[in-house]
Parts: sequence; C-alpha cells; structure tokens
Amino acid sequence: MEKAAFMNKTTDKKVLFRLLSYTKPHKKALSWGFLFLLLTTIGDIVGPILVKIFIDDYLTPGKLTFKPLLILGSVYMGIQIIKAILMFFQLVKFQEIALKIIQQLRIDVFSKVQALGLRYFDQTPAGSIVSRVTNDTEAIKDMFVTVLATFIQSGFLLIGIFIAMFILNVKLAVLCVVIIPIVLLVMNLYRKYSSRFYTDMRERLSQLNAKLSESLSGMSIIQMFRQEKRLRKEFADINEQHYLAGMKNIKVDGLLLRPAIDLIYVFGLIIVLSYFGITSFQHTVEIGVLYAFISYLDRFFEPVNQMMMRLSLYQQAIVAGGRVFKLLDEEELAPAQQEEESLNIEAGRIEFKHLSFSYDGERDVLKNISFTANPGETVALVGHTGSGKSSIINLLMRFYEYERGDILIDGVSIREFSKEVLREKLGLVLQDPFLFYGTVKDNIRLHNTELTNEQVVEAAKFVQAHGFIEKLEDGYDHKVVERGSTFSSGQRQLIAFARTIAANPKILVLDEATANIDTETEEAIQTALAKMRKGRTTIAIAHRLSTIQDADLILVLHQGEIVERGTHQELLSQEGLYHKMFLLQNGAMERYENAINE
Repeated sequence: MEKAAFMNKTTDKKVLFRLLSYTKPHKKALSWGFLFLLLTTIGDIVGPILVKIFIDDYLTPGKLTFKPLLILGSVYMGIQIIKAILMFFQLVKFQEIALKIIQQLRIDVFSKVQALGLRYFDQTPAGSIVSRVTNDTEAIKDMFVTVLATFIQSGFLLIGIFIAMFILNVKLAVLCVVIIPIVLLVMNLYRKYSSRFYTDMRERLSQLNAKLSESLSGMSIIQMFRQEKRLRKEFADINEQHYLAGMKNIKVDGLLLRPAIDLIYVFGLIIVLSYFGITSFQHTVEIGVLYAFISYLDRFFEPVNQMMMRLSLYQQAIVAGGRVFKLLDEEELAPAQQEEESLNIEAGRIEFKHLSFSYDGERDVLKNISFTANPGETVALVGHTGSGKSSIINLLMRFYEYERGDILIDGVSIREFSKEVLREKLGLVLQDPFLFYGTVKDNIRLHNTELTNEQVVEAAKFVQAHGFIEKLEDGYDHKVVERGSTFSSGQRQLIAFARTIAANPKILVLDEATANIDTETEEAIQTALAKMRKGRTTIAIAHRLSTIQDADLILVLHQGEIVERGTHQELLSQEGLYHKMFLLQNGAMERYENAINE
C-alpha cells in the first residue's frame, strides 16, 4: 500500500511538472501575473497593520486628530482600490494564459490522434478518445484558471501573514506555526483518497461517452432489433458506477475540506485567545495586536480554505492530465516513412513479395502473398469473408505496418515514399464512403485549392454523379449533414468516386466500390472505370464476380493465402473455389430473376 501511494505521488509530480512545462512560452505574461499577485498580497497584509495602528495609536489613547486619521484612512482606501484594480488584471492575465495553454494542449492531443495507427483505433472506443480530448482537457483548464493562481496567491499570502505575525508577536507566531503540519496532514490525506475516486470517475465518464457514441452511431440497428431496453440498462449501470464513485469523493470532500479546516481554525483561535487571556494577568493587552492576530488568523485560513476547495479541481486535473499524457505517449503510431523526397510514383507497378501479416502478433491473416500488378492492369481480389482481401489493401495504403516480406511500387519499397506522394498517387474508394460536414463541392474537392470548380464538375460527370447533384436544392453547394445521412448509399458512393477521380491518382484501390450502387448506375461507372484504367494500376476487391470478369488478373484468397490465380475464363476452367463461387452467385441471380418474372 505504501509503495503504491509513493508511486502515485511520484506520478502526480511528473504529471504536474509536465503540465507546468506548457507555461514556458508564456513567461512574460506569467511574470506580469505574478507581479500583480504579489502586489495584491502585500495589500492584504498591510491592511490589518494599518487598522492595528489606528486602534492602538489613535482610538485607544483617544488621539482622534483629523489630519493623521485622514492620511491613515486615505492610505487604507487607496490600497484597497489599487488592490481591486490589480486583482482584475491578475485574474484576466491568468485566465488568458490558461486558455492559451489548453488551446495548445488540445491541438497537441488532436494532432497525436491523427498520427496514431489504425491498430490503436481498433482497440480503443471512439467515445473514450473523445472524452480525453474534451472532458479531460477541460478539467486541466480548470487547474490553470483557478488552481494555479489560487495556490500561488495563497502561498504568497501565507508567507506574508507569518512574517507579519512574527513582527507583531514572536511567541504567539511560534504557537500558530503548530497549525501548519496539521493542515498539511489533512491535505495529504485528501490527495491520497480523492486520487483513487477521481480516477474511477474519469474512467466511468469515458465509458459513458463510449456507450453514448456507440448508441448514436448504431441507432437504426438499435431501434430495428429493439435493443433500447438492453442499452438503457447498460448505460444506467455505468451511470450508477459513475454516481457511486462521485458519492465516495463527495464524502471525502465533506469530511476533509471545509469541516476539517474549520475545526483547525477554531483550534488556532483558541490558541490566540488563550495566549492573550493568560498574558492579560501579567500586563495590559494591546487591542490592536489582538485584532491584527485574529484578522491574520482569519486571513490565514481563508487561503487555506480556498486551497482545500481548489484541491479537488487540482486532483481532477492531475488525473485528467495523466489520461491525456497517456494518449500523447501512445506508441501505436501510423507506419513511418523514410521520406525520400526525390522519389515519385511514375508508372504505378505494384509488386507484393512474400508478404505475411498479423494484427495481433499471433495469428497470421496473410501468408506469403506474392503477385504483380502492371500499369494499366486490373487485379481483382475475391474470396470469402475473412480471407484477407481488406488486409492486403490496408497494407498497400500504409494503414498498418508489416514486418515480413515487402510491397514495391515501381521497384521501390512503399516505406521509402513520402506520405504525401503515397496519398496523392493512390486513390481509395471504400464500400462505406465517408462524407464530411460541408457542401457537395467541398467533399469532392476536399479543400484542394488547386482543383477548380470546372474540374470538380467534370469529375462528377465522369462518374455519372452530375445528374443527381444538379437536381439538389443548391446543386454543388448543397449542404452535407453529418456522414451524408440525407443521401442514399449509391449517391454517397458516387460522390466518393468523384472525389477520387478529381485527385487523378496513378493507382486505384477499390474496396467493393460498386456494392451499394444500383445496376443501371453500376453499368455507367464500369464504363467510366474502363476509361480510367488506361495507364493506371487498379486493385479491386469484389464480392460480385460479374463486376470483375474483365480483370487482367483475379486472385482467389482463402484463409490468408492465394489459392487460385488467373483470368475469369482460366479460373472457371480450373473448376476450383472460384468456379464454385461463380455458380453459387449465378444460381442465386437466376432464382431472383425467376421470382421477379413470376
């Protein structure tokens, strides 16, 4: 237990120092903030001394001379006014610094997420990542906005108060020092227990976001299969766990924050009053000193109370910071390139050489894959679900890193091309196309300023998308809502196809690109594809064998291996797996046509 507590404390310090490292670019602004903070603290300390002078030197002796009292009162009021003005600038300055730090931290986290490999997203729920980018960074912002300024100001104030106490009465100040270790003990106990509960709360909040994200994405399936009750129960269970963790923390807050500090304050007040009560038997007690000590004691516990109340925000920020830095330190990055700037893809010849691959490091999903796709040729990948077709495309697109074998383009390993060249020369169309929020034109252009409006329209015409786009309310400026949900599957696919064609890639990668398109539209696209294939290499995954009968090479995959290869006619003559698949699909098509005719 002690070792775990020590490790937690060490980790907390590392997180804190790492968070504070974000203040380095703001040294000048921080210096001004600290200066304002120091001046307001001096104002807080000087105030009671002026009141003490008024009581002991003027009020008690009855020397109520107008001019000295006017000067004393003017100085006191002037200090209070200046303090209020400086406090405003101090708060604004610290808020500005905090917001800039969080702005930078969010950019760092978002940039890191974009640099992560797809393997990380396979293993991590999207809602959990969203929670770290939004909720956790917001908790860190609270630390910089309120906690940092409060702790520093409180530290200045506490030091100033004890200096003033020792100036007024050394013996009494020494007695009051006893309070400090008690306060530190309470703070340490709070940090120890609240850390566990805040970690649990953050994890439950992350799970809530993940469950919510999953439910929103699959709402149609949930309603169709009447899963509302089950998901409500799962969400309620996680919510209940979040509530229980929150209640545990509230109990710790209720015990160790205000009540405990108030009890220590009463203890300190008893010390001061007892001291003056005992010394009053020996000599006269100065009322001004009594007032000053009680005032300082009260002012001592005011920052302590603020620090204790902010300690919960601090602990939340440390826990949230740990989660954010865990994401920033994630090593599951996207495959790295050697970034040879001089290399370019000219012909587009693709060669897979003895490639084997595993997602989990234990079971190979691809085994000794070797084939060549020459410029202008179309290589089709067919096979049952799980045979490894998508894995071949994932590796070609550099979504995953491979260790055994190699993939060459124009005789050069794809590891040696820059990411810019690969993304520019390889065009990918997925079975489930993704549309961004914006306009149809933006989704085709993808904010490529080099593409003119005429080129966008030409690309749409090329894939037979121009007709339906023109009929939209605003044409190419028609608004696309989230994921393009107002478009049909075929329309989304056509827009995605136009996007790929507009980029004019050297290599086409089609992952069931015509699966969601009706027969009439598919025929038009097949005509367009035939023109596009000239001078380009095409790798196509197909389930409907009718769409790849004219392919130059068809690879039949089974359990991660190429079991057959050849043209459509060659594979049919072999009467192997491809032949069985063809007969199965044709038989299903014949039954479908007969049912329609009947």
